[in-house]
This record gives sequence, structure tokens and C-alpha cells, in this order.
Amino acid sequence: MAVPISPASLAAKPITFGTDGWRGVIAADFTVERLLQVAPLAAHALAETYGSNGSRLIIVGYDRRFLSEEFARATAEAVQAAGYEVLLSETYAPTPAFSLAAKQMNALGALVITASHNPGIYSGLKVKGAFGGSVPPEVTQKIEAMLKESPAPAPIDSPCSLQTFDPWENYCNTLRAQVDIGAIQSALRSGQLTVYVDVMHGAASGGLARLLDAPVQELNSNRDPLFGGGAPEPLPRYIPELLDRLKQPHDNLAVGLVFDGDSDRVAAVDGKGNFLSSQVLIPVLIEHLAVRRGFTGEVIKTISGSNLIPKIAQLYNLPLHETAIGYKYIADRMLETQVLLGGEESGGIGYGHHIPERDALLSALYVLEAMVQSGKDLSDLHQNLQQKTEYASTYDRIDLPLASMEVRARLLEQLKTQPPTEVAGQKVLDCLTVDGYKFQLADQSWLLIRFSGTEPVLRLYSEGLTDERVQANLLWARDWANAISA
Repeated sequence: MAVPISPASLAAKPITFGTDGWRGVIAADFTVERLLQVAPLAAHALAETYGSNGSRLIIVGYDRRFLSEEFARATAEAVQAAGYEVLLSETYAPTPAFSLAAKQMNALGALVITASHNPGIYSGLKVKGAFGGSVPPEVTQKIEAMLKESPAPAPIDSPCSLQTFDPWENYCNTLRAQVDIGAIQSALRSGQLTVYVDVMHGAASGGLARLLDAPVQELNSNRDPLFGGGAPEPLPRYIPELLDRLKQPHDNLAVGLVFDGDSDRVAAVDGKGNFLSSQVLIPVLIEHLAVRRGFTGEVIKTISGSNLIPKIAQLYNLPLHETAIGYKYIADRMLETQVLLGGEESGGIGYGHHIPERDALLSALYVLEAMVQSGKDLSDLHQNLQQKTEYASTYDRIDLPLASMEVRARLLEQLKTQPPTEVAGQKVLDCLTVDGYKFQLADQSWLLIRFSGTEPVLRLYSEGLTDERVQANLLWARDWANAISA
């Protein structure tokens, strides 16, 4: 799917930080010149926030997008010139590997060149804190304020050192220690388990094979900055080859794992070729960690998370906390209390015993461990939970590209001033506005309408007791948006 480019989309936009960093169109919004402005200020903000640890070290990493190495080198040199010690990655790696490095190396934080799941015309900058997760909004607001006050900080006379490092070794060692790696390896080598991996041309390439040192079948491992004309987002429309592979007959346990562009989001495909979003994976992982691994702690979900999640938490007597969409809100909560798992609908899942950061490769290892220890297909594990809670639902989401920011403004105004009282024939019982507009409907289904923080896109989410109801809700929302946009 080609990404439409208009003159308006190529006009440079103000540098603002969304739900997880600053992103923009390469050569229009995202340029070396602008990076040279932002990077030192981001380092200053990290120092002001986390400098009590006595460190002057900043980690700089990157993904496999167009010019990522060059952007990372420019970032590292600008931060070095501003008076900070810099460790620059010598290769691409998952974003959580750099978050982990920041914590393990007692750094002020990490600056990561990545646009995550966005299409290939985008690049971006994620800012990670010394604790190993996304910085809170106060830090990014501080960066934006500094940009307005002093857009071009002067370099110091005697810059600090700039060295390179391999982020993979410590990252892999840390992840292996979290699971029964031997059991997974044994199942793979004996043929009891077949694993397909779609890395979507992204930063997870080679990662699972390196972790397991056992046979996995990796798809789309080559570097392609255009991502095959689509986007490196773990959604069914972008993974046709993986779906086809899993639809072929298997005489053993089989699973497909999907990672987004910077490997902080995950999805899966079961042994029959059915796509499984994190709405399915999160309940399965909660049970696995609570029952088979004996972990405890709070479960954190975003408002777009499945209604099955609180039922699973209740089933295992685990406290539940709900946040707005954006993993930094989950990370903030992880710093406040003991957390079992925090997850979001878009595929970001993290663990309180790891770092307060979503980590797709660790989630993949836990998925494999759950399958090996239970001897069951992922969908069977999910269906068992539906039976235990007496709650079976379906979920879907569609993204609707918008023609312009003016259209976005009209839609938002309509939601604010004339919110619907009925959706697809069902009465609206309640509307939550924590993040977007979430309509609770009379038939126990819900519809969430919200805008992307990084793209001119309207995101539509729905869960219901039947797929027919979910599709009716989404079709209604799409028609509503198109009518106002016309």
C-alpha cells in the first residue's frame, strides 16, 4: 500500500513529541539540521531529570530505516559536543535493547532513531529515561520548551568521548535468563514446535534465532526501508506470506510471531493461520505468568484493551489498572507499584520484573514458553480462558487515512459538540474521553474513535460478542467519518 504524499504533508511541521517520541517525514520534518537542534536539548532534559545518578552518559541507537545510521551518528556527535559521554550502537537493534542498556549502564537515558511502525517515509526520535523506559510527558514538554527558548545550543570547547558498543549481547543474555530457554530449544530441535518469524524488514531481524540458537524460519529479514510498500506494523494486511505459511497443515505445534519495525510490538499467528493480536496474547500471557511462573502484581491495560483482560485479572485475583493509550502511561505506573504485566492493544507488552518498556522479543519467548509448557496451540489457550471466564468476544480495528488536518479538526469538533447517541442501531450507554471517545453500547460491545498522535489517521477500535457486531460498529464509524469528511 503506497503512502500518499501531498505538498501539505511535505511542509515542515513544528517539532512535537507524541505518545512515544518525535516523528516526521524524512527530508521534510525529520532532517539532520533539526536533529542537531533536538538531540543536545534532549540530553540536557535527561540530565536535568535523571542527573542525580552522577552519570554523563547517553546511549544512542537506531533501527533499519532509511539513513538511520547517519541520523544516529549525527545525534551522537551533537550530544558529544554538548558535553556528554556517548555510547553509539555499532548496529541496528530493538528499541528495548537500548532502553535496557540505559538502565544497565547507569546512563542518563537513550536516544533512539526510529519511527517504530510508521510507513517508510517517516523517521523519528524516541527518548528513553535512565530507568529503562519511555520518559514521561514532562520531559518531552521540557524539550519542546527548550526548543522555543534556545534552538541551537553552542558546543562546549572540550567535547567528551564517543565510543561504540554492541547492544545485542547483554540484551540477549538478559532475555534468556527470563525463560526456560532449554525447554524451548529442545522443542524446536526435536520437531515438537515449528516457529515462523516475520520481522517485517525491521530491527528484530536475526533476533529470535540469536536468542534461541535453534531453527526458526524467518521471513522478510532483508533490509527494505520501504517495507514492501506498506508499513512495519503487525497487522494482517502486512503479513500475507506468514498467514499462508501457517495455513499449511502441520503435524506439530506451530506458531508465527510478528515484530514491528523497532521490535517493541508483537503479534502472532496460530497453527491454523489465524491472526492473534495482543488482545489475545495478553490474557494468555497473564495466565502463563501467574499460573505457570508464579508471578504476581498488578495488570495494566489501556482503554482499548479487551474486556477479557479484567476478567482474567479477577480470575487470578490480580489488581487491575487502566490508562490512556501510550506505553509511557504504563511505564509510569510500573515505576509506582509492583506490576505483573502491562499491555496495549497495538502490541506493546512489558513486564514489571524486566524494565518498564514494551519488549516484543521477550513477549515472543514467553509465548513460546507457554506453548511448550502447556503443549497447546495459542488459540486453544485463549479459548480455555474464554471458557473459564464465561466471556467470549471478538475484536477488530481499522485505520482510516485522513485527507488533511482540517478534516481531522472537523471530526474532532463533531465528537466534542455532537457525539452520537446511537451506534449501528445500539444505544450509547456511556462515553469515556480518557483518550479519544470510547462508546459503551447496550449490547455489551464498545467502539473507540481516536486520532493517531503521529499520522493523519483516524483509528477505529471495537470489541463485541460477535464478529458481526464488531464489523457493524466499525462500518458505522467509517461511514460517519467519511460523511463528515466529504
